[in-house]
Amino acid sequence: MTNQQPEIQSNGPSKGVKGFFKAFRSYFSCVPMLGWLAGILAAVLFERFLGDLIAEALGLPKVPVLFGCMIMLKDLHLMPSALAFLIGVYFIPILLVGRALASVFNALAGMIYKISPMFSVVLHLALLYLVLHLWADISAYRVMTLKFTLVAIMLTLSLNVINGYMGEFSCSHPGFMALGAYAASVFTLVLFTNDRFFGEAVLSPSLGVYFFPVAIIIGGFTAALGALVIAIPSFRTRGDYLAIISLAFMFIVKSLIENLEVVGGPRGLGSQPNYASLPMVFGWTVLCIWVINNFVRSTLGKALNAVRDDESAADAMTVNTRRTKMVGFLFGAFWAGAAGGLFAHILRYVNPASFGLQRLAEILAMVYFGGLNSVHGSIVGAVSISLLGEALRPLELFKWIIIPLLLILVMIFRPTGLIAFKEFDVKQLVRPKN
Repeated sequence: MTNQQPEIQSNGPSKGVKGFFKAFRSYFSCVPMLGWLAGILAAVLFERFLGDLIAEALGLPKVPVLFGCMIMLKDLHLMPSALAFLIGVYFIPILLVGRALASVFNALAGMIYKISPMFSVVLHLALLYLVLHLWADISAYRVMTLKFTLVAIMLTLSLNVINGYMGEFSCSHPGFMALGAYAASVFTLVLFTNDRFFGEAVLSPSLGVYFFPVAIIIGGFTAALGALVIAIPSFRTRGDYLAIISLAFMFIVKSLIENLEVVGGPRGLGSQPNYASLPMVFGWTVLCIWVINNFVRSTLGKALNAVRDDESAADAMTVNTRRTKMVGFLFGAFWAGAAGGLFAHILRYVNPASFGLQRLAEILAMVYFGGLNSVHGSIVGAVSISLLGEALRPLELFKWIIIPLLLILVMIFRPTGLIAFKEFDVKQLVRPKN
């Protein structure tokens, strides 16, 4: 009796918290995706038109750029005001609009879905873009943060193909990203820009924006070519050789670029044309999610899972394991290179130092925080770590203590990540919930 009492007491608060979240989830489970997007749109419009007045009334110097986190960390006295702004402007409108109009949005979502599931998906994406555009339009910092977050989603998904779906451990993503960034930059600088390294533009600069997707594809293929150099020796054997070779590859690429004066050496390349607009980056991110999601749900994606679970058994079941791993590896590298091309044109400057160990740590943290073998998890991981990194920016070096600690806690309580091994069904997401 005496041994059981402490256990009952310790489980009480835990059960209470779990019960609260269960009831909360159950109460809002009838809200369809259309309702959530409409609620976020209402919150964004609320902030856009009344944000300055509310911030002034709460004693804040201006509308919080990133959900009030930076204001709270810079001045602790403003924490209650920033939290009040966050709850009043974001949480309450989203929850109120979503839940109060759930029946209306369910009927609307059902009507749109009956016309065509694809039409419904496109409509949801258009609404999502509208929300992001209006939210980011308040400041240039938000636009830049949003673009880098979208690029982070592409990088995380591409690494999850290798480390999650294929079950290998690759450290070469910063190298692939660098190859894509430099290849895309050289393409746009040589053809469409008057540059100090490459001289006069070969073609009219007005044509550049139309050829920008070609630059991104060239960046992707350059990264895939680099991946072939690793894949040929690595996949002849089994074990942890890929991790060692891919880490060496990352350092070789970085060192090679540092010593190539034709691309600026350690000083890097600048003056990339401003082609990476928000619609362009959003479009590439949606395309990346769609293609990777279809890839991992295809026969080849299932073969990758089989190789990960038991390579010998997959081989016995006539799966060409070496070919499967090479295709998966090159596919992941292609999207890392494409993300690198976008990154270079968002920042409009790249140098070798951008593609080192810190970049590798960031991408790995996003993959393992969000969850292995999961498109959901990659999106959640990339968005969470990107926004957390920006929110903790005032703490400078301390953010690289807080984020790893958070990752350790996730690894202890959820070893495979927050949302691991979950299939991403887009049609299920846009269906009505009644």
